[in-house]
Amino acid sequence: QVQLVESGGGSVQAGGSLTVSCAVSGYTYSNYCMGWFRQAPGKEREWIATINSAGSIIYADSVKGRFTISQDNGKNTLYLQMNSLKPEDTAIYYCAANRGGRLCLLNGFGYWGQGTQVTVSS
Repeated sequence: QVQLVESGGGSVQAGGSLTVSCAVSGYTYSNYCMGWFRQAPGKEREWIATINSAGSIIYADSVKGRFTISQDNGKNTLYLQMNSLKPEDTAIYYCAANRGGRLCLLNGFGYWGQGTQVTVSS
C-alpha cells in the first residue's frame, strides 16, 4: 500500500523560509515521477514542481528561483525547500506520485498525501 505523509508545514513571515517533507512508503516503481502541488482557499489545486527518476526537475513559474524540490537517494522522502516566501504562497501543500513511468503528466498522479498547511503572513 502506497502512503505519502507530508510534514513540516507551519506559519512564517514573508521573506522567510520553510521546508516541507513527504515520507513515502510502499512505492516500488523504479521509473517514476513525484511532485508537489498546493491549494489555496477558494482556488484550484496548483502544480508547483516535479522530479522524476532520471533527475529531471521542472518548476512552475510562480515558484521558480524560490523553491527547490529534492529527494533522498532511496526516494523515501521528498522535500520542498521554500525561500523568499510570499503571502500568496499560503496554501495546503500536497505531495504526489504517479503510477510509474518517467513522464510527469499532471493527470497522472495517482497517489496523494493528506497535505500540510503553510501560512505566510505579511
